[in-house]
Amino acid sequence: MAHLRDLHWQPADQSGLVASDRRGGRFSAYVPDPLCNRPLALDGELGAAAASAERAIRHLAAVPGSRGLSAISRLLTRSEAISSSMIEGIAPSPQQVALAELGLTESVRGLSDKARLVARNIAVLRAASGELVTSPEVTVADIEALHDGLLQGDHHRGIRVVQNWIGGSNWNPLRAEFVPPPPELVPALMADLVRYVNGASHGPLIQAGLVHAQFETIHPFTDGNGRVGRALIHTVLARGGLSPDAVLPISLVLATLSERYVAGLNSYRYAGGADRVEAGRGQATWLAFFIEATTIAIHQAAQLADDVSALETSWQRKVNQDRAARGLRIAPRADSAAQRILSILPEAPVLTGRSVERLIDVSFNAARGALDELADAGVLTRKVIDRRTTGYLAHDILDLVGITERRLASTQFDTRVAPPSRPVPASPPRRD
Repeated sequence: MAHLRDLHWQPADQSGLVASDRRGGRFSAYVPDPLCNRPLALDGELGAAAASAERAIRHLAAVPGSRGLSAISRLLTRSEAISSSMIEGIAPSPQQVALAELGLTESVRGLSDKARLVARNIAVLRAASGELVTSPEVTVADIEALHDGLLQGDHHRGIRVVQNWIGGSNWNPLRAEFVPPPPELVPALMADLVRYVNGASHGPLIQAGLVHAQFETIHPFTDGNGRVGRALIHTVLARGGLSPDAVLPISLVLATLSERYVAGLNSYRYAGGADRVEAGRGQATWLAFFIEATTIAIHQAAQLADDVSALETSWQRKVNQDRAARGLRIAPRADSAAQRILSILPEAPVLTGRSVERLIDVSFNAARGALDELADAGVLTRKVIDRRTTGYLAHDILDLVGITERRLASTQFDTRVAPPSRPVPASPPRRD
């Protein structure tokens, strides 16, 4: 049964620290129940809420105009990466990140190290998440590989072999807000976690909620647990057949509702004691909040899909008006390079002739001509990004990333009602 294990902290020689940081003493580490074979009783209301949320996620795939979740996948992933970077004190703009993403395959001058870091994390997250989703089974080594990719070059690598803690002093766990299980228990707990991920004991949304809470409780790495824990939510949902093509902004909602998030995790961890009834109530409290956060994320993803659809309509109108003014056929052919570029702008808001050549398999001259046509129509903006290389920016999409992130950071998910409650990109400039 889940319990608190009393342990003793023996400080190393920390000369120069204040007395309170040098002292040793007793502390309690939380040891959770394994996930596999753990009894879980969902009341009718909670089960119905989970089923309703799962239906809503599936419905998003049929949203007209935006081609469902797949069209906004990169938008949501980019927004989440920028949000995570800002929480961690890194603050590149959506435009800087998009340029840095392009810089992974082409030469782009003037990129900051911070923008490059976020762009690399986006690429790693997409690749690793895709591999975890399609793999026959998830292993502990897979989760370690995801962690290594996200913390590339960092010394906090591999499953921890030391005690860690959250809150309190940096030097001892005596006043910590939460102390995860001792390091010798982590390998077995992680093995149990992946067994549960690979099974189908519960529906995908319930499974995702329990996996996230258990992972954050185990806290298997000395750093980067939050980033990996967020990725696991999407991995479990996709492996369960929900949102296989995209990332829902669930973790952004959890970050905005941070006090309730921490309270929910504490209920999951501590409500049990020696009483399984109380333990079940604690799990239910956490899952009710997780399902509520997911429902909010679904509404926000649907709003983003609507916003993208409105932009696509606006772009098409601009292109048609420009072509009519030049005496051309009003609408370009559906298979024309310009029309195909319009369809990928939500996913790739910064383009060059070379990137278009690669993305839609056309000649460089056709790509460059189509980009110029869209720039002349006011859909794209030209920007010199390297010597003899012109980039074409879809500012509408870059602004939408910032607007979406600001909205997701409002506790009312509406900046007209409540301002952002955490670091977010600045308001996009007014563009006439």
